[in-house]
Amino acid sequence: MRISAKGRYALAAAISMAQQHGTGEYITVISISEKLGISKIYLEQVFSLLKRAGLVTSVKGAQGGYQLSRMPGQITALDLLMAVETSLFEQAEGTVGEKAPDIDEAMRVAVFERLDNAVKKVLSQINLEDLVSEAEKHKGEQAMMFYI
Repeated sequence: MRISAKGRYALAAAISMAQQHGTGEYITVISISEKLGISKIYLEQVFSLLKRAGLVTSVKGAQGGYQLSRMPGQITALDLLMAVETSLFEQAEGTVGEKAPDIDEAMRVAVFERLDNAVKKVLSQINLEDLVSEAEKHKGEQAMMFYI
């Protein structure tokens, strides 16, 4: 499966926001852009979709920015990807429906529906709190690396 840049950036930005969630501060797109090395313009598009899905809230102005709309443990990878990856969760199109509807239906039920359900199940079991914990584990690995 291939997740688009938009989906990967949405996950990365949400994890970054979840790391700072306890502060109560609004986080600007510019600060996330600089921290993650992602285009500000592209992130604005991502945040527009996340806001439309109700996953973030925003405040305009000098002290403005974005916040997660729920606790990190209540926002799943599925929530984030469904907000930005519209084509990932579309129903598979018919393949040979006109000439062989039985084969088409067998493929839909035995392959595509099962695959969709498995992906959704896995993504719904991963929340931002889990991803922050995983990032923290890897942060320690980076801190221990040194070069001669």
